[in-house]
Amino acid sequence: MAERSTAAVDVADNSDETSLTAQADQSTADGVAKNRERDTDSDEVQESTRTDGAGATSPPELHSGHKLARRYRLEECVTRLDGFSSWRAVDEKLRRAVGVHILPADHSRARSVLAAARSSALLGDPRFVQVLDAVEENDVVYVVHEWLPDATELTTLLASGPLEPYDAYQMVSQVSSAMAAAHREGLAHLRLNPNAVLRASTGQWRIRGLAVNAALRGVASDTPQRTDTESIGALLYAALTQRWPYESDAYGLSGLPKDIGLIAPDQVRAGVHRGLSELSMRALANDGATASRHESPCTTPEELVKAIGEMPRIRPPEPAFTAPPEYQRTTYQQGTYGRQSPRPGVTQPVPTPPPPLQSRTGKALKWAVSALLIAALGLGSWQLADALMDQGGKSEDPGQTQTNDGNDKSPKKPASGKPIAISGARDFDPLGDQTEKPSDIGKVYDNSTATYWQTDFYLSTDFGRLKSGVGIILDLGKTQNVGKVTVTFEGDTSVELRSASAQAGSEPTSLDAYSTVAEGSGTTVQLKPGKSLKSRYLLVWLTKLPLQPDEGKWRGRVADIKVTS
Repeated sequence: MAERSTAAVDVADNSDETSLTAQADQSTADGVAKNRERDTDSDEVQESTRTDGAGATSPPELHSGHKLARRYRLEECVTRLDGFSSWRAVDEKLRRAVGVHILPADHSRARSVLAAARSSALLGDPRFVQVLDAVEENDVVYVVHEWLPDATELTTLLASGPLEPYDAYQMVSQVSSAMAAAHREGLAHLRLNPNAVLRASTGQWRIRGLAVNAALRGVASDTPQRTDTESIGALLYAALTQRWPYESDAYGLSGLPKDIGLIAPDQVRAGVHRGLSELSMRALANDGATASRHESPCTTPEELVKAIGEMPRIRPPEPAFTAPPEYQRTTYQQGTYGRQSPRPGVTQPVPTPPPPLQSRTGKALKWAVSALLIAALGLGSWQLADALMDQGGKSEDPGQTQTNDGNDKSPKKPASGKPIAISGARDFDPLGDQTEKPSDIGKVYDNSTATYWQTDFYLSTDFGRLKSGVGIILDLGKTQNVGKVTVTFEGDTSVELRSASAQAGSEPTSLDAYSTVAEGSGTTVQLKPGKSLKSRYLLVWLTKLPLQPDEGKWRGRVADIKVTS
């Protein structure tokens, strides 16, 4: 495990050590500097958990500049608590910033921290901050995890006010789905609070400290699913009201007034979304706290995901339209360049337009122009009549047969844009394991956008930097003129249209055998070759994948493909 890293490991950049250290000074182990990993034990209230003893072991004496495994250089200690410490560090091998938790090997929780870190690393879910290393050496145990420089804690977001309904919906949906996946693998968080939930600049929500944060602090629970579900309910409650749903203040949020119990968010703050308000109460149900008007409580993340799926979907707000400023004419356009502008309030006389040509010279000019126009009209009429007579004489030449069917129009060119049937298709993954969901490939040309073929999931839009793309090979049955290929996706996808040679007698099996003829991006992309194209085999090649909100993963989904001449 000493060299373990996930598929999300970034490629080493070309920045020097000084600039990388400067970045580390502005960020923390899991986010920006204002979101550093804090000791939040004093903020933890109303948790159905138990905490074991921390042991008598003191944290190892470490300092900035110390290196672990001759690789991880410690920069700054951000937490020191209960015998362990958390640091901001630099991975000098891959030249990137990371976060490190360190505790003595003889610490009472060292074994459980190692086990939790290794279990979390095996999950490999991109919705969680990834564990990159979990090592025991030189009498210390340390856990290395991802650094997210573009992420912001929910605590920081709520400092300026509650979230918009759409943002709160996305947060609870993504966090619930992620925790349901974790519990299916036997992993619990147990310290899911506003400091552990981050929003990236892409809008994706990430969770840090899965299993590890609880192990570091010795937190356990007899009902882990119920504990995490109630924590998600508290997160949603705080996102809707900017209040912590208990009497004690926590995470920079004010608690509820004393002696009134747990009241619904829409009774705490005006304008709260009714469906989200009821959802938070169902998740927070504990010892009869749920009001009678609500439905049955949600006691597991899986039940919470199901309840969210039954809600009407909350759509993002319409973008605000700002009216452009009124057009201001310049003094030059107004014809006053170089002159004094009139005093305000003074009406300026409107200049009288010049009279029409009334002099003798003007009248002569008008007669001359009229004569020229009459002459031009006569000449044009004579030339038109002469051309028609010549055409009629040619049509009466002997040896020619003239057919008159009552329609004297010239023959038209064959109409373009006729649909071309796709006789077959197959998945194409020459840069990977040679296969990409082949069982669903027929759904791309079944004339229905309700079904789709999808790729495997990846950890970034560029296929986790594992390959440049995947695609679908279309067989048109024979060599045909191709005018346009229309591809319908679920999610904004970048795609190229590639074509095999018109002389190809059989389907090419290498990527180099297909040349790029068009490209585009969007949800419905029309790929038009720049010049005449004849081919039997076409390759729809996906180069950038969208983030699928229902999964929190990057994958391509092709709902329909149509080919026209």
